[in-house]
Amino acid sequence: MWKYIKSHLYDLVGEYFREFRFVFHDGGIVLFFLFLPLAYPVIYSLIYNPEVVRDVRMVVVDHDRTARSRELVRNLDACQEVWITGYASDLHEAQRAMHEHDCYGILEIPEGFSRKLGRGEQSPAAMYCDMSLLLRYRGFLVAATNVAQEMGAELLAEKIDSEIPIATTISTGDPLPIENVSMGNIENGFDSFVMPGVVVLILHQCIILASGMAGGARRENPGLTGYGAAVRPRSTSMAMAGEMLCYITILIVPIIFLLHYIPLIFSFPMAGDPAEIFMFILPMVIACLGLGFCFQAVVWERESVFVLWVATSVAFLFLSGLTWPRYAMPGFWRFVGDLVPATWGVEGFIRMNTNGATLAQVRTEYINLWILAAVYLVAGYCVRRWVIRPTLWARPRK
Repeated sequence: MWKYIKSHLYDLVGEYFREFRFVFHDGGIVLFFLFLPLAYPVIYSLIYNPEVVRDVRMVVVDHDRTARSRELVRNLDACQEVWITGYASDLHEAQRAMHEHDCYGILEIPEGFSRKLGRGEQSPAAMYCDMSLLLRYRGFLVAATNVAQEMGAELLAEKIDSEIPIATTISTGDPLPIENVSMGNIENGFDSFVMPGVVVLILHQCIILASGMAGGARRENPGLTGYGAAVRPRSTSMAMAGEMLCYITILIVPIIFLLHYIPLIFSFPMAGDPAEIFMFILPMVIACLGLGFCFQAVVWERESVFVLWVATSVAFLFLSGLTWPRYAMPGFWRFVGDLVPATWGVEGFIRMNTNGATLAQVRTEYINLWILAAVYLVAGYCVRRWVIRPTLWARPRK
């Protein structure tokens, strides 16, 4: 019994150090394990800074030309989201300015705007926006909504005061003020919204692709990478465990940098407990390694992993629910998303790091990650035992 345990421990330790030598002698694997998780989040975060689009250029077409219409324009220009660059004589001139990118929005005030407001009627003003960037549209919409609410409250107060003068002391200002509190994203910024999920996706992809590339490198030249028949391990499970321990050891620094220091450097929300976050991310890392072992069945060359990068990166992004809510997806795509470790990792990490949830409050995601880890490790074992092992160690052990 002791001899059996000793031989398996020997395989585990031997595979652990052999994999270390193998990884750090392969520039491609080092690139995926260290450079990508350290460089990508910094580049993405810098691209999306500043988080909020401000002073977006807008042109006004004022057919009314009254004090009330000019007040609307002044209030809109006072908002941080909008910069009124000037007036156009008609809508065609304003459209020409938009086509030449001199502005990204048009405000058209109809004739009779002030007169209708004076009679207590609705007087809508049309706003046109360049939809090539949704952040511009969002800024215009927020500014126009806030100005319309404030002017509407002032008009209501004036009307009440004209009919019942004493009512001014009772009701002034907005009768139904709305205060928007964006939980988990105080800045209302795009960077704080998307990057907490993106860092998990970056970690997810780097692990899968690095482990997949390792499988392709072994198949290209087993003898060169130290995986000839003379070093065939006795136990496939111990070989997998040694490789996993090696990869997890290498990933400690990138994981800490991704999940803790990236939010700290760029002032993203950090409401969760770091220890619980790292406990939560552990099964996702194991599940990703298991999925990477499964991908080794189809990666026969090192370069083949780049095909997987192209085929899976965008798909995993959409399935995670970052760009489209998962509850609005068809049942089939929700099921496919459930099979991706990053889906549960993104949901749980955002709830913990952004909204301050505890590990117990994300137990559904945590349990699902452990289930995926077990499933992919079993599948990875089958791939290693009956697909990869015969190709790496074709000659019988003497």
